[in-house]
Amino acid sequence: MGNGSIVEFIAGLPKAELHVHLEGTLEAELKFRLAARNAVDLPYADVDAMRASYVYHDLPSFLAIFYEGSFVLHREEDFRDLVYAYLEKVAGQNVVYAEMFFDPQQHTDRGIPFSVMIEGLTRGRIEAERDFGIRSQLIMCFVRERSAESAMAVFEMALPYKHLIVGLGLDSDEKDNPPEKFAEIFRRGREEGFRLTMHCDVDQKNTHEHIRQAIEEIGVERIDHGANLLDRPELIAMAGERGLFFTVCPYANEMMRPGERQSIARGMLDRGLRLTLNLDDPAYMEGKYINENMLMVHELAGFEREDLLTVTRNAFDAAWIDEDLRRELHGKLDAYALAASGSGAVSSA
Repeated sequence: MGNGSIVEFIAGLPKAELHVHLEGTLEAELKFRLAARNAVDLPYADVDAMRASYVYHDLPSFLAIFYEGSFVLHREEDFRDLVYAYLEKVAGQNVVYAEMFFDPQQHTDRGIPFSVMIEGLTRGRIEAERDFGIRSQLIMCFVRERSAESAMAVFEMALPYKHLIVGLGLDSDEKDNPPEKFAEIFRRGREEGFRLTMHCDVDQKNTHEHIRQAIEEIGVERIDHGANLLDRPELIAMAGERGLFFTVCPYANEMMRPGERQSIARGMLDRGLRLTLNLDDPAYMEGKYINENMLMVHELAGFEREDLLTVTRNAFDAAWIDEDLRRELHGKLDAYALAASGSGAVSSA
């Protein structure tokens, strides 16, 4: 393809984002503004001190930092500002479509009405599409260390708003919280028309069994992370047979497996799995958004332009959208690939 730099190529690439936690996009500056708005005292002198506190070494230590930020979100306006700020940021990196996780139990357990949350998030999405042209949808996640009864309660709260929520997910601390714990909720979710995904985080207890349950017992369409599938040929075969997609987050993987040169992304790509690249929790990951994550796999795992086009096509195919929008997004990518190659050699056909 052409002679421009890989940084320029990534910057211009029309992209989709399928694995981002809205609460994990709460940048320190916005957190301070929302804290002031809602009279919440923060234990930091300034933005720099807050960012300096983002030190973690595993999933539980990360989650402790992650959940702290939720306490500044109180009003519909706060949730609107949260999603609008994220969509403005990634629209500037040429993300044209995003599916975003939100964790209602973080908020309903604090007494925030579900309606306040969903209406604020929806208003932010609508205003961001108006202002930046970025389309988006919401995925409601259940916090897996809470009870199945708690998850079912919030599921019931969500049903009047199901036209505003495209899918259901499962996230947070995986230890002793297998997918089958939530099987009834996901069964009901499928009946109600929700699309299904689940986190299977990197190197967690019983991870291979959790991946198997997510695929065979829950019947997910996507797996978020899913790195340890690469350890087991039978799971690789199972995923391939079902056409599963994987929403992989390079910077998060670098934190979990430093020095492995993105062996997860490389391994999935080389085995023909339907890999997508995403950003996870950028506010807590040194501000690494989608362009920086793509550049990381280029630098560490040797992903070249053809590879980045492949994972972007995968993301458009994995997106929970109608076929008209899918064709439109592929058309944008085809046009970009053609312009970048100067020869028409790259196509999504």
